[in-house]
Amino acid sequence: MPVRQLPEQIVNRIAAGEVVERPASVVKELVENAIDAGASRIDVFTDGGGRRRIGITDDGGGMTAKDLALAVERHATSKLDDEDLLQIRTLGFRGEALPSIGSVARLSITTRHASEPHAWALTVEGGEKSEIMPAALAHGTRVEVDDLFYATPARLKFLKTDRTEGEAIREVVRRLAMARPDIAFTLAGEERAPVTWAAALPGAAGRLTRLGDILGAEFRSHAIEVHAEREDVVVAGYAAAPALTKANALGQYLFVNGRPVRDKLILGAVRAAYSDYLPRDRHPVVALFVTLDPREVDANVHPAKTEVRFRNAGLVRALIVHGLKEGLAREGRRTAANGGESALSSFRLAFTPRPASWDWRASPSAPAAPIASFEGSAAPAFAERAQAAFDVGAPSADVRIETQPVSDFVDRPLGAARTQIHETYIVSQTRDGLIIVDQHAAHERIVYERLKASLSANGVQRQILLIPEIVEMDEATVERLLDRNEELASFGLAIESFGPGAVAVRETPSLLGKTDAGGLLRDLAEHMAEWDEALPLERRLMHVAATMACHGSVRAGRRLRPEEMNALLREMEDTPNSGQCNHGRPTYVELKLSDVEKLFGRR
Repeated sequence: MPVRQLPEQIVNRIAAGEVVERPASVVKELVENAIDAGASRIDVFTDGGGRRRIGITDDGGGMTAKDLALAVERHATSKLDDEDLLQIRTLGFRGEALPSIGSVARLSITTRHASEPHAWALTVEGGEKSEIMPAALAHGTRVEVDDLFYATPARLKFLKTDRTEGEAIREVVRRLAMARPDIAFTLAGEERAPVTWAAALPGAAGRLTRLGDILGAEFRSHAIEVHAEREDVVVAGYAAAPALTKANALGQYLFVNGRPVRDKLILGAVRAAYSDYLPRDRHPVVALFVTLDPREVDANVHPAKTEVRFRNAGLVRALIVHGLKEGLAREGRRTAANGGESALSSFRLAFTPRPASWDWRASPSAPAAPIASFEGSAAPAFAERAQAAFDVGAPSADVRIETQPVSDFVDRPLGAARTQIHETYIVSQTRDGLIIVDQHAAHERIVYERLKASLSANGVQRQILLIPEIVEMDEATVERLLDRNEELASFGLAIESFGPGAVAVRETPSLLGKTDAGGLLRDLAEHMAEWDEALPLERRLMHVAATMACHGSVRAGRRLRPEEMNALLREMEDTPNSGQCNHGRPTYVELKLSDVEKLFGRR
């Protein structure tokens, strides 16, 4: 078959296949054009999930008649001052959006420039352009797209339901609205009730207001400000405390020079920063904005401009990890405080209203005898009806007010230990509430942070076992452990081969004290099975430290003396990130006295 030049109409449709994937792609291109035009307000209307109609109205600078005629031609743009593709300071610059849309739909543009006496209008249907006609419009630009893909019916088969396409449009507008809180957005359509995001004040406060409007009040209450800067690269934004997570990474919103992107480098950096805080199956919620010189980032990687490539990727990644870790460490105790709300809701569910004539003593499930009351003048006096709900047996340990002065620790952040229940949870009293601590999770974080500090300072101190402990495992597991013996040795765990299917443990980290070497090695082997060589050494070492910390911590089920409980609380106050264990679980929950009083109708 001979080589031939494709007709312009076919070329435009091929380009449309790259740029216009679905109705949401059309909305993205048109809203970006409105932002680049200097709009302060953008209204988006859709019908049929964008399939039947898309309307974008803005109050930007508009176009003259001459500019309008060129705007629908291929590779015509006002976004580049010269031919330097390394100085991209706008959201759109390829000059393909309007001609691509016009080649597969019915496109109508009405626009007015301040220098023109009136507006001008132009239509494009299936690639055929009309004459420019005078029109009525106060200012800005109005773009309407009807019957999307009518010129390429095969593409219609790949579209999803109107509701799904409408949700994709909503997500596109949400991301662009996050990037520009100074612009007011309205999104309307038959799929959903209209929503308006008013323009916010400049600065961090305005950005948080916009993020809260879009992501909800829960994100606003958990939001931690993030800021890191080095070598003219700035990472700013907000990250949710580890108490707020999602089952997937869709809650991570990333922007580079105001452009919404999905970049694997940034996503990996976010995951690394949260690795000490979240379980493996949970993902953080963040909105991060990376600002740098346009010459240091290539925005011309993908036709839809959703991917970027950094000249100094290592610097960007390091800044993101540093900024997130610094913010999470600074606000390390907010997770537990925020967890009190859900704890209170659980209490409310437990106290189901009963008829006035109901007698707990006549209930088949009632205890044989009321629980013993607490002693001491400041101990709570529960009503007889409510006592049955607290029948958990005698406390494991009790720190009486007579033996531990109230003034000693109640003004400390984690208060004074009052009792231990179920040999697992420490209950402490603060000046304005109470705190429930998971002793194993709390001590796990303390040991983990000690291991990290020791490793970075002068290496982990070891203890030599008098008699090496022999641990038997299958040969594949033994080989996996021996392949990593240098990494394990850096944490004070010295192992060597002891014949087929066995490992000899000769040294363990001093911080762990007496530990179950067999259980520790088996857990480490399970984690290592999921590793690959692409996982950075630092991440692998932290996995080892986390597993060791778990085995070296105070176990649930151990009865603690009063001085041990208070010592654990004081160590938590001095330990970074003590609001969560290294598996992402909260270490304590704080309940304010005012909220507890509401449960009993005292306020």
